[in-house]
Amino acid sequence: MKKILFTMSICLAFFACKNDKKENNTVQTNEDVTVESPTTNFEIIPISHATMVLKWNGKTIYVDPVGGAELFADYDNPDIVLVTDIHGDHLNVETLEGLNMDNATLIVPSAVNEKTPQGISSQIIVLNNSNTADVLGFNIEAIPMYNLREEALNFHTKGRGNGYVIENDGKRIYISGDTEDIPEMRNLENIDIAFVCMNLPYTMTEESAAAAVLDFKPKTVLPYHYRGKEKMSDVFKFKNLVNAGNENIEVLMMDWYPEQ
Repeated sequence: MKKILFTMSICLAFFACKNDKKENNTVQTNEDVTVESPTTNFEIIPISHATMVLKWNGKTIYVDPVGGAELFADYDNPDIVLVTDIHGDHLNVETLEGLNMDNATLIVPSAVNEKTPQGISSQIIVLNNSNTADVLGFNIEAIPMYNLREEALNFHTKGRGNGYVIENDGKRIYISGDTEDIPEMRNLENIDIAFVCMNLPYTMTEESAAAAVLDFKPKTVLPYHYRGKEKMSDVFKFKNLVNAGNENIEVLMMDWYPEQ
């Protein structure tokens, strides 16, 4: 894996993938990002769209596992599984049933729990907006995710789905889920790494995503979930807007669509 080393004010070393651009405004490579410190090891493995594997302090976290269990065959069985919403690009029961969930805690909002068969995991925790849970040393908070534009209100209604803030060892990771630039996102504090969606008509524009990021000022932000109905969002436009407003926010690119 080719890595580029740089240092941040929180004294972590981040290793980022190469930012090579394709004609369709995605990135050329799909390399993992690793964050290391004396007490923290954090690795990001993008699978596709909203689906990822996080490896953090010896634990494995799956986020929105869809696409078939075979996509996860090369990774450790999950310790924690987070599902954000009921839509098929976030919840796929067949994928969950194909994974080894014997030792996994599944964390979901109520709407997802209603669509999830009993016994699919050894433990299910239902978190609704603003609720928190402590699991294996991780504090997990459910953050609202919803639409603001009148024409998009039916895509993601307030209170149905979750974004998540995950905290461990003093580090805080935000996963937006499907949302627009809502006040709850803009008011986040002390976020080390943020995964922020941007795709029309379902979530928000690059401009709205950048404006929200400039408000809550994560140390590092990764655009994800950027395939829209007709085309990919311009993540490089997003990066330029963020860095024009605050050059101290690191924008990292990863290829969430290796099949494109």
